[in-house]
Amino acid sequence: MTFYMLILLLAITFVLPIVSRKVERNLEFFLFSVGLLAAITSGVLNKELFSNILQNKFIYIITFVVLVGGFLFKALNTHIERTLKHILKRVPLRIFVFLLVVIIGLLSSIITAIIAALLLVEIVNILPVSRKNKININIVSCFSIGMGAILTPIGEPLSTIVVAKLNVDFWFLLKHFSIYIIPGIFIFGLIGAWYGKQQKIETVNNFKVDIEEPNKVILIRAIKIFLFIIALELLGEGFKPIIDRCILPLDTRYLYWVNMSSAVLDNATLAAAEISIKMSPTQVKAVLIGLLVSGGMMIPGNIPNIISAGKLNIKTREWIKLGVPLGMITMVVYYVILFVI
Repeated sequence: MTFYMLILLLAITFVLPIVSRKVERNLEFFLFSVGLLAAITSGVLNKELFSNILQNKFIYIITFVVLVGGFLFKALNTHIERTLKHILKRVPLRIFVFLLVVIIGLLSSIITAIIAALLLVEIVNILPVSRKNKININIVSCFSIGMGAILTPIGEPLSTIVVAKLNVDFWFLLKHFSIYIIPGIFIFGLIGAWYGKQQKIETVNNFKVDIEEPNKVILIRAIKIFLFIIALELLGEGFKPIIDRCILPLDTRYLYWVNMSSAVLDNATLAAAEISIKMSPTQVKAVLIGLLVSGGMMIPGNIPNIISAGKLNIKTREWIKLGVPLGMITMVVYYVILFVI
């Protein structure tokens, strides 16, 4: 009975943000509530669980970075706008978008995925393109960030966990995954450049930037991110019976596809459960790439997605319209590379 209740909760987690605008507007609170229900259903909700979650320094670091970054970018908004306009006078918009997607993806492994996401939304917000193209450029860039951040242990929690689980050195991920990740980032750059079409009614010189966010909005976003990370922890622990029973026993080829569940679940939690030092290099690559790519499909799949969707007011339907097909195509391409060629 418990198992089937968890399956129902997992289905609700996928579907409800798509069909309900109220849930969509309060995604962090929704995920936190589902996480609580999943933890209760699994029988793991107790003081020890909350104590372990609240002792995770990563939660506070991310929240702090989002808060300080929000105020910092607000203060620098005018300078960023001026610099961007100066660059766009000399660099064609499509080339600029290509460079943005590629550089932000590669930098994410050094400056962290969170800083990369904060920088991304500030730049995308200023680009002289339609709202639809802003959304598409942002989604493609989040795929790039999600992939690029894996290249070093400081890029994101997933990479930190993998290095620890495999007991390898700092440069392991760069040496073994760059051949798969970097070409992918450049392809995302080409896809992003496709959407770099400047609005006919706007020019770089007179393009209007959105009104600056009040301090209250920046503070609320940081609180939501804090709640979102706790929600991911609860979801990971609550759905652990499903992971243990349905995911871990699978052959690597099936596991690759089942890891699309990271579109709504914490990929770091899944990696912690799945990655083992006993795995072959191909198995490790399949598990990680499956998690990384699918993390871009939906808003809850990655912290950069949540940050940018909140800042740019991207709706779930708007995200999955490009995120799901782009993610599926990318999954197929990497599957062929890993298992067929």
